[in-house]
Amino acid sequence: ALSRTLFGKAAHGLDEVEAAIAAALVRGPNASATVVAQRACVVWQDLQQQHTAAEKSTSKPDCTIVQWRTEQALRARLWPATEGDASHWAQRVWAGYDHAQAIPRQGITTTLSARAQRAAQESLQRHLRELQGRNVQDGAAVVLDNRSGEVLAWVGSSGTLSQASEVDGVLAWRQPGSTLKPFLYAQALDERRLTAASLLEDSAAQIATPSGLYIPRNYDRRFKGWVSVRMALAASLNVPAVRTLVMVTPDAFFQQLRQLGLPLRENAGYYGYSLALGSAEVPLLHLTNAYRALANGGQFSPVAPAVVGAAPSAQPVQALSPQAAFVVGDILSDAQARASTFGLDSVLGTRFWTAVKTGTSKDMRDNWAVGWSQRYTVGVWVGNASGEAMHSVSGSSGAAPIWADTMAVLHARVPSRAPQAP
Repeated sequence: ALSRTLFGKAAHGLDEVEAAIAAALVRGPNASATVVAQRACVVWQDLQQQHTAAEKSTSKPDCTIVQWRTEQALRARLWPATEGDASHWAQRVWAGYDHAQAIPRQGITTTLSARAQRAAQESLQRHLRELQGRNVQDGAAVVLDNRSGEVLAWVGSSGTLSQASEVDGVLAWRQPGSTLKPFLYAQALDERRLTAASLLEDSAAQIATPSGLYIPRNYDRRFKGWVSVRMALAASLNVPAVRTLVMVTPDAFFQQLRQLGLPLRENAGYYGYSLALGSAEVPLLHLTNAYRALANGGQFSPVAPAVVGAAPSAQPVQALSPQAAFVVGDILSDAQARASTFGLDSVLGTRFWTAVKTGTSKDMRDNWAVGWSQRYTVGVWVGNASGEAMHSVSGSSGAAPIWADTMAVLHARVPSRAPQAP
């Protein structure tokens, strides 16, 4: 195992210098490189003197080469778990690899794109440095190919900016806030309860539940009266969303979210009407893949296997109608419709076609931006792994700039056009 780890070969393939280093390490596996080099030098010199015994040489060979090789070999042992461009992705690939198979000589080829990975990673770290004064440490980002479901970027943490850099934010369970609203309105459209032009009342509401009155409030604590479904979704108004869930029912919406691959850990009754506002915890990967279903006309399929050439895990399922998915995408790409909350000059507006939704959980503990273009779906989460609240960080100031930067790099030379209506 030592030979495989440090030298990448079986023990019978070690040369004399490598064998001396291995022998020294057996005695003290945790010794420093200096101590290991000193011990390996003695072993190696003994080997050399055995070779030259017939010549009766009294001088000992120089150990410079042993010292240098020891430092090179042990450097791998010093790498932190989060070092590298895609450390969390590498751990996922390795954990899912069939270890009964031999590793190919050229290594394991995965779906990750170096360009997309570095773009997401650089943007995440740059924007989190700007937010450090607002008590923000952690973030994560994932990029999926719409058609194939392949993971093109997987940034699990902010690296050195985080006190919990080993935690993979792409798989961490967090509250998604308003990012569940597109699926709720899509379901209401599918059930023909609403159209994009239907009016919903944005006013004080008190909804009776078995545990008492549920009183939803908007993010800005204000009400806008009668608003269209288009404006309610694009501007992310809370009260109209809860009124829509009353029509759809929490049980039906819960089943819809499960169909979209969201692994909700409790039942519908546990969440109640707060499910409309994202009270359930979900991982970023699953949420982003659910948005990929909207990009694919309501057709859901699991994320593709990490290793190139592996067979897909399941066949696609039509979780939402193409018509509902199209209307929701049209609303989330409408800059005019979201202007009352985000303004006309919002970071969410891109030079090419995209549809995007932000979300913020209770007490500003989680901040999200998830959206898609013609070719890619990008999800970003910003917050603190410890669960600490951020200070005055909204969807447009936290995760959205990272989402917009990543999309801009992905579409620097690739167009993105609005989908055709089904």
